[in-house]
Amino acid sequence: MPPRQAFTGSCRKLVFAFDVGTTFSGISYCFLDPGQVPVIQGVNRFPAQEHVGGDCKIPSIICYDPDGAVRAVGAEAMQEYIEEEVEENGWVKLEWWKLHLRPRTMASSHITDQDIPALPRNKTAIQVLADFMHYLHQCAKKYIKESQANGADMLRSVEHTSEFVLSHPNGWEGPQQTQIRNAAVMAGLVPDTPEGRSRIYLVTEGEASLHYCLGSGLAADGFQDDEGVVIVDAGGGTIDVSAYHMATAPSFEEIAPAECRLQGSIFVSRRAKAMLREKLRGSQFGGDDMVSHMAAIFDSTTKQRFGNENDPAYIKFGTIKDKDTSFNIRSGQLKLMGSDVATLFEPSALAIIEAIEEQCHAATKTIRTVFLVGGFAASEWLFTRLQNHLRPLGLDFCRPDSHTAKAVADGAVAFFLDHRVSARVAKFTYGTRCATQFDRNDPQHKLRASMAVPRPSGRTVLPNAFSAILTKGTAVSETKEFSKNFITEVVDRSACDMITTEIVCYRGDSPNPRWTDSEPGMFSTLCNVHADTSKVARTISPRRGYAGLQFFRQEFSIVLMFGLTELQAQLSWKEDVSASRDLAPRWVILMHARRLGG
Repeated sequence: MPPRQAFTGSCRKLVFAFDVGTTFSGISYCFLDPGQVPVIQGVNRFPAQEHVGGDCKIPSIICYDPDGAVRAVGAEAMQEYIEEEVEENGWVKLEWWKLHLRPRTMASSHITDQDIPALPRNKTAIQVLADFMHYLHQCAKKYIKESQANGADMLRSVEHTSEFVLSHPNGWEGPQQTQIRNAAVMAGLVPDTPEGRSRIYLVTEGEASLHYCLGSGLAADGFQDDEGVVIVDAGGGTIDVSAYHMATAPSFEEIAPAECRLQGSIFVSRRAKAMLREKLRGSQFGGDDMVSHMAAIFDSTTKQRFGNENDPAYIKFGTIKDKDTSFNIRSGQLKLMGSDVATLFEPSALAIIEAIEEQCHAATKTIRTVFLVGGFAASEWLFTRLQNHLRPLGLDFCRPDSHTAKAVADGAVAFFLDHRVSARVAKFTYGTRCATQFDRNDPQHKLRASMAVPRPSGRTVLPNAFSAILTKGTAVSETKEFSKNFITEVVDRSACDMITTEIVCYRGDSPNPRWTDSEPGMFSTLCNVHADTSKVARTISPRRGYAGLQFFRQEFSIVLMFGLTELQAQLSWKEDVSASRDLAPRWVILMHARRLGG
């Protein structure tokens, strides 16, 4: 990759990147000074972690008191006295709360809301995210003040202009992106104004991971000869899998619809707890509290160390006096067969393998290299399992370096600085519900003849039609527009004062979905787009239709296009002969372009 160029702006800027993960979260940042080459830095010291030399991430844990006030966050929430407060004063220690934001359209038969720790009664998932991001922001500013010369002065100079890149899983869609933006405003990162919201950028974890890999000397060698690469970001909650190729250096294009699977490392821990509960049934150590204690130790130690299914694994939970040989417990340690522990990881490994193979099948270029990043990438068993499966398929498989847990945060800043991806692939088909003109020669129309409806003009139309504007699998550049023309016919001119239309997502497998009632579960409304057309309505001339009936016809177009990171929808019509487009505040940001999810 060509070296990063010096910042050409006229004044200093500061960009923060928050990687809010299911289990751990991290922060990276970068000061952009005129004439200087930007350097990405990480926040490597957090409260309650200083005594161990700091760390690049903190647990995504937040504690609330009964009144809903934040009492402890991150490593602070792991301190010993917190458990006392939870038991004695009714504090709520909240983990895995990010999964409450997941799209319900994602395949997740193995998890329900009941499987995720419940939110406090007086808090929504958006409010929790806002509280957590507020804490991250405070930690970042404190770190800069303490670790950089003149840090306080540097922060003051960009206090009202700082920009924020917020990452999210590949599978998070339009509603989740709106929630993230609203949470950023609630957190006080930016004011609730158009200017303030314009300082929030969203990027998928997959695209952030690509930018991270491009910054790694070892990984950059994989982007050669017009061949594709797959990036696997294995995190705590989700597995995000994306495929790219280098079109014209240093520009990259997505070459397959990105994947997102709910099979991150927390699901290994969930399966471990269920296995422990079953294995210790009837033992003096089989109570709920002890099983939870063992599961927590498995999560923090055994899971990290496990690498070979031929070797036993141990959970050291007690003292030398704790013994129950009939349950393989000696000297406060539970002995587990390595093969049993491997079964806990296997569903996650299979989900990754399936997603990689789907990327290879769907990609428009030959895939030769797979990169594994993310916190779960540190698992030796997972790395070896994937390597043993992928190498015989002719795929090079590697981890860029030992700091893959920072991939998303660092990559999110690199996304802001370098913006390497120029085209993305539509994961679904997008369009709108409409009525289509009846065609007596069309076999499908003949089957629906009884549903035909006459219009004022004398035309006959069929309801429940779907008109696709952007189809699944289409590669879309950020400057390309997709539009389609539509008409409405009304007998009352005042009905032309406002155009309202739906933007609809089709999630099924049909390459040409035509009817919304044939697969009703596959269609979902992303949003409604409104436009005030009262000015042009006054100029529409009446027409004569069937039996001399007077009616008015209004013509307009639906336009779908990419912005920097998100898909936008607009309505366009002709006014005073020249084309007029309904711009802000009426255009609506729907979803992140990286996923094209609805």
